[in-house]
Amino acid sequence: MSYTKYVAALVRANAGNFNKIRISPGRSRSTLASTKTQEEKDEQMEGCTVVEAVPVELISQTKNVTKTPLHKIDIDFDNTQEAYRSKGNIELLRSLLVFKLCTIDFLLMDLSKKVLGQWMFEKMMKMTFYGQFVAGEDHNAIKPLIQKNQAFGVGAVLDYSVEEDLTQEEAEKKEMDSCISEAEKESPDADHREKKYKAHRQFGDRRGGVISARTYFYADESKCDNQMETFINCIKASGGASADGFSAIKMTALGRPQFLVSACLLMNFYLTMLGVGAKDDIENWFTGEKLGLSGAIDLLDWNSLINDTTKISNLLMVPNLETGHLEPLLNKFTAEEERQMKRMLQRVDVLAKNGVRLMVDAEQTYFQPAISRLTLEMQRKFNREKPIIFNTYQCYLKDAYDNVTVDVELSRREGWYFGAKLVRGAYMYQERDRAKEIGYEDPINPDYEATNRMYHRCLEYVLEEIDHSRKANVMVATHNEDTVKFTLEKMNEMGLSPTENKVYFGQLLGMCDQISFPLGQAGFPVYKYVPYGPVNEVIPYLSRRAQENRGFMKGSQRERSLLWKELKRRLLGGQIFYKPVY
Repeated sequence: MSYTKYVAALVRANAGNFNKIRISPGRSRSTLASTKTQEEKDEQMEGCTVVEAVPVELISQTKNVTKTPLHKIDIDFDNTQEAYRSKGNIELLRSLLVFKLCTIDFLLMDLSKKVLGQWMFEKMMKMTFYGQFVAGEDHNAIKPLIQKNQAFGVGAVLDYSVEEDLTQEEAEKKEMDSCISEAEKESPDADHREKKYKAHRQFGDRRGGVISARTYFYADESKCDNQMETFINCIKASGGASADGFSAIKMTALGRPQFLVSACLLMNFYLTMLGVGAKDDIENWFTGEKLGLSGAIDLLDWNSLINDTTKISNLLMVPNLETGHLEPLLNKFTAEEERQMKRMLQRVDVLAKNGVRLMVDAEQTYFQPAISRLTLEMQRKFNREKPIIFNTYQCYLKDAYDNVTVDVELSRREGWYFGAKLVRGAYMYQERDRAKEIGYEDPINPDYEATNRMYHRCLEYVLEEIDHSRKANVMVATHNEDTVKFTLEKMNEMGLSPTENKVYFGQLLGMCDQISFPLGQAGFPVYKYVPYGPVNEVIPYLSRRAQENRGFMKGSQRERSLLWKELKRRLLGGQIFYKPVY
């Protein structure tokens, strides 16, 4: 059920009692164990009784500011001299070689390793795929590249890209073990959850059909602690190597995904219940001592979640439709499962307190509602003075616009800085196959054109909010040149200056330099996603980059033609030994 339908259902069910109910936009929250004082809750409720997404045109109509026209900025993405100023001739030749290899329909990496041996294989990789798409082996080795790019106006989003090289069977076992509670294992027939929010072995290997996102599988708490330390090192490197850098984190790397699945199920239950429940029943469920003194529904309050004295199972409660009493969502959690879920959230809290801007990656739709909800809760806590936490919105999803508008509205009402990264999405084929096989509505837009329209619609809405309040911030993460031009056009129309640092652009290291560097040299905040890690441990990442570029390069010769154009220009101009100066 979309948020729009959700609000409509709430209006029908409880039209006369809005002051008793506050549903946080899009994703319900429970104050059963809230640590806030009554005065704090009353203060929040005063400005947030009923949430209504404000259309773009209404935002525009509320503005009374007289703008001073800014000089229109035009970027020439065909100017190869500017695009490749940071690249030596050897680097241009390497790019041409790698992009050519990416068009071949069989992958050379596994074969090369067997034929060449370990030492020679690593040398070859550093001269080709690794050198093109990975910055270095550790956070010290990557600093020269980051500093060089920064000299040419391009920042960094650091991303430690090491992954386990698991077989499909190993991945499926890990996923099933980590997404199912002990109670479910003991009584599998007693589980009546919606099919979408259950683990299914045939889709246990979450790498299937995914070529542009790394995947983590839960092993144990020690491994999650190690991954948190890796993220901390990444955050420190980001803060040390670049004054205004970002770091990327992934929720499934930080704990057992059972909590994410359970939280998604909880939110889906309330959405469904609001759509079908009778008015009197809903008033009984949502008032009185059952849900706290304020009567507010606050299902995932951050302070409650990370508090050691709060049991997660006490937060995951739902009304029994027959008795009207709150009951546990699932049969029971063991003490160890409680600790695992708590530790996941505490790890995220530790990372958020480091002060460097964090991009929280999007994941599959059976995890994403919980990830988005938790990220929003972090924004409410940490984005009070400036944007620290950025949520990722996948615009290939049918409900992307609803999610963006509702979260922007909440940020406006509560006065914190909204931070978004807009992407098209990484899990399309997997999501479609899973929906078809298991039997629920396909969450993906029908075609690429619909996704483009969704991306531009979400982007325009956030740009309107920036124009309106200057408290929203957006990372336009795309390799699509038309989308970048669309953004520049809208910024020019609205008088948004690149020096305000409200609109950022992002591309992957080793790809689309003809977009990144002209933007950076024109003064726009632009960032490369910078992967790093030992050669052998980033092979899964490099394999995906090769596959992604295989499709990308077959569909467009543009980047290769621009590389050839610049190489010829230099050779004909006598710049045979060109080296960048910075």
